[in-house]
Amino acid sequence: MKYIIIEDERMAYEELKRLVRTVRPDYELVGWASTIDQAVLCLKQTRADIVMADIRLADGLIFEVFEQYPTDIAVLFTTAYDKYAIRAFKTNGIDYLLKPIEARELNIALEKFERQSLTSPVNSSYQKLEDTLIENHKKRRFLINIGDSYKSVSVGDVAFFYSEEKYTYIHLMSGKRYIVDYSLDQLEKALDSDLFFRASRNSIVHIQSIRNVSKFFTGRLRLHFVLDCPLDIIVSRNRAKELLQWLGGDKNEQ
Repeated sequence: MKYIIIEDERMAYEELKRLVRTVRPDYELVGWASTIDQAVLCLKQTRADIVMADIRLADGLIFEVFEQYPTDIAVLFTTAYDKYAIRAFKTNGIDYLLKPIEARELNIALEKFERQSLTSPVNSSYQKLEDTLIENHKKRRFLINIGDSYKSVSVGDVAFFYSEEKYTYIHLMSGKRYIVDYSLDQLEKALDSDLFFRASRNSIVHIQSIRNVSKFFTGRLRLHFVLDCPLDIIVSRNRAKELLQWLGGDKNEQ
């Protein structure tokens, strides 16, 4: 296998090269780039099977490289930041390793790449990889914009999320609410399903916010909360059993 490294820190480049030599001595390094322009040129001029790329370069983000030069080449992302994970898997990502990288983690990632190379194109695995990544990188906090300032909010402080008039709101256990730049579909994927449940088309609730659940008409369930909720949240008959299993800690049962 031939590979390219895109990394703007010389020490990080040397360390990754050393690790690859350790776990895959038969791999051949055919290019190194440290800037966006260099990376675009390297991809255009060099044939490689996989790119190992840092995400934050001195002159921008690695995604700019693939916007300028779209390619189907597999990318193994190496970075000190986990906030770009979802975007990475939409850009031919086969894995996402957080620095400092260990030889064992690199070996597992390359084994995954090699299996995919033998069985199917990288494109056919995008959704599975994205789902796996989302599962392993659940949101733990949100950054809230309040006027000219920002506030970090832990998911443990969230009572529920809901949509109203084209906006998505985060409603805290304190009773305060703020607008967030996420759709409920995005939040449903990003939140820990042990703690949060998509109760209706326009709401996601935290388990600690629910006081009790009562039966409603035609097999549906009504949620009652420990604080005032601006919505009357009714769980459909189709999802009623799933809600009760979730409340009992049996959400995976059929």
